[in-house]
Amino acid sequence: MMAKKKADPNKRLIAENRRARYDYAVEDTLECGIVLEGSEVKSLRQGGANIAESYAGVEAGELWLINGYIPAIKQARTFGHNERRPRKLLVSGRQLSSLWNATQRQGMTIVPLKIYFNDRGMAKLLIGTARGKKKADKRETEKKRDWQKQKARLMRNHG
Repeated sequence: MMAKKKADPNKRLIAENRRARYDYAVEDTLECGIVLEGSEVKSLRQGGANIAESYAGVEAGELWLINGYIPAIKQARTFGHNERRPRKLLVSGRQLSSLWNATQRQGMTIVPLKIYFNDRGMAKLLIGTARGKKKADKRETEKKRDWQKQKARLMRNHG
């Protein structure tokens, strides 16, 4: 009998952009680091961050998270942070050039999908290169999801 692994307290989801997979067809994902201030890290640990209306973009040879919301905490009154400031994302040079390629040449969008703490306790952002969906594509996705639910329900009742 094997002992159960304890869940790592450092590794946990902070914010997820659930609408991204509905609005975009995500083709590739990439994990990247975020440059944060001390009060931002503490705020992320408390929760309440939001990346639903945010996006990532390549500007001046660097990758930035734009319009991501990390709430200010009241303990950091004097050395607080701007809640919606652009935050630099850390990726390798090769990854940056492929992201720039995807956005400029192929007309794709860089969409933030999740913010989480990895197993070492570092804040990470999962981004995806995606193509925008048309209304018909969204309806198709919805039909597939409904069919999967219905199929699971049938299997559960008659299986």
